[in-house]
Amino acid sequence: MTFALDIKNLSKKYDNNFCLDNLNLSLPQGHIMGLVGQNGAGKTTTINLILNEITRDSGNIYIYGNDILKYEVQVKNDIGIVFDECCLPDLFTIVEIEKFISKIYSHWNHKLYSQYITLFKLPTNKAIKEFSKGMKVKLNLAVALSHNAKFLILDEPTSGLDPIVRDDVLDILMDFVQDNSHSILFSSHITNDLSKIADYIAFIHNGKLVFCKTKDELIYNYGIIHCNTALFNKLNSSDIIAYRKFACEWQALTSNRTLAQTKYPDSIVDAASIDDIILLYIKGEKNDRINY
Repeated sequence: MTFALDIKNLSKKYDNNFCLDNLNLSLPQGHIMGLVGQNGAGKTTTINLILNEITRDSGNIYIYGNDILKYEVQVKNDIGIVFDECCLPDLFTIVEIEKFISKIYSHWNHKLYSQYITLFKLPTNKAIKEFSKGMKVKLNLAVALSHNAKFLILDEPTSGLDPIVRDDVLDILMDFVQDNSHSILFSSHITNDLSKIADYIAFIHNGKLVFCKTKDELIYNYGIIHCNTALFNKLNSSDIIAYRKFACEWQALTSNRTLAQTKYPDSIVDAASIDDIILLYIKGEKNDRINY
């Protein structure tokens, strides 16, 4: 199997005692991975390490099999980047942006850039500072897609966008991976976006990878057991990942809701959304003996 991204034993410690701890994460070529977790969990640190913007303490990072340190120029030529804030000079127009950016990438495609500018209906005579947030995101995406990038890295690109613009962006991302050679790492708090397009979900909490699962496994297998105290006390610990006490019920996260419904017919077992899984893990009590 070819990996677009392969992270091995990656660690980074800061003076404030935050530590990205021995991260191992692989994204198969041709797929989209959603990166989720609280603010400060380590998502942006991971992205900055992938881009070699900060110095790692240990570990290795490979993009399409190439070590990012050894082949940095080559690798970055194959990466498109979209952050939640526009990093382009805000006094430039779209035309001036191209003159600047086209000198950075060896495979810049003027025709493709023009097609995206037309598709996104972006004004060519206005300075970037006059653009709305949605227009800036679309411009960033146009730049990221116009130099024949194979791998997109997106850090909260849809944050603050209206639903129509968000849907437009998601459609473009889905189109990008249709040839099975392009891949995307998509960090976002908007899990509904990830539910629509991601193939894998990687959950980072306090600098550690909690799990990396296919989205289908999470959606179709994971569940929330709703029960009273008497029923909760009868639950087998091997069936529970995390649990939480509410005013009128207990909620327990399970990785096999079909089995849970069979074993505990007097309880209600609902499907678990990505948000449900994250919230129960972060706010609930963990069953540390259970592996995801």
